[in-house]
Amino acid sequence: MGSLENSFKASSETEEFLRGRLLDRDQPIAERFRALFSLRNLRGPGPRNALILATRDSSNLLAHEAAFALGQMQDADAIPSLEAVLRDLSLHPIVRHEAAEALGAIGLESNVHILKNSLVLDPAQEVRETCELALSRIEELKKVCNGDDSSKSPFLSVDPAAPASSSASVHQLREVLLNEEKGMHERYAALFGLRNHGGEEAISAIIESLGAGSALLRHEVAYVLGQLQNKTASDALSRILGDVNEHPMVRHEAAEALGSIADDQCVALLEEFTKDPEPIVSQSCEVALSMLEFERSGKSFEYLFMQMPQVQLATCQT
Repeated sequence: MGSLENSFKASSETEEFLRGRLLDRDQPIAERFRALFSLRNLRGPGPRNALILATRDSSNLLAHEAAFALGQMQDADAIPSLEAVLRDLSLHPIVRHEAAEALGAIGLESNVHILKNSLVLDPAQEVRETCELALSRIEELKKVCNGDDSSKSPFLSVDPAAPASSSASVHQLREVLLNEEKGMHERYAALFGLRNHGGEEAISAIIESLGAGSALLRHEVAYVLGQLQNKTASDALSRILGDVNEHPMVRHEAAEALGSIADDQCVALLEEFTKDPEPIVSQSCEVALSMLEFERSGKSFEYLFMQMPQVQLATCQT
């Protein structure tokens, strides 16, 4: 699929460095995420296998992000491992959910039976809803002509659903997004349609949908608000992060979104919740703060490959 053509090869030394950094549980979570984000831009069996191993990590946050990365890479060779993750009910639902979404992102017809099986058998609602979405995406892809870029995200992400028609009004999209009787795929399409529309009215509708009944939809709404980086959303996202009764996957996305908005209030809240008892939340805050620190210093959060030997040397000296 398309994303792989935008990735590139790295030296075996670089791959080994990144693999070691990713899988070293003694490293701070933000350093491991730096390696993960670097690996997802590479192609070949080395980066893929490192990410596959990371889907079994004790950090549910890292494991789910590794599954997400494999989906964004759209690497069909990762399908057997993603299927194994999805079927493994001992893994956290956030990891299984991301494996299902990744199978939808890869988009092959052969993934349909995998997803249908978990749609019936998985005990977690958020995972079943993700399987439903992924199946709809695969069906959707059948209708897209080769070379048609109309469903591609302007945010350079492989979205779980194509955006609703650009001819739909903000009012129409809002009605669909907030309608609890509508199917998940239709509501996701409305969400991405509003995101692509932009503007205060659209953003207001997206913020309103943080009250949706589905934790899966709420987590995607928080993710989209992070993509938009609009300060209007900071109060609503702050309430989500601070709600200990909210699903960790939703709080995690709220934390990342606050890191993208990055005003003083957001930063203070992220610092506070680095002590949250839920590791998915506390680690999300750590990663968001680290990314922000790199951004403000003018440096790349991902490892710069041309500097890798120097980074590796510095690591050996510490």
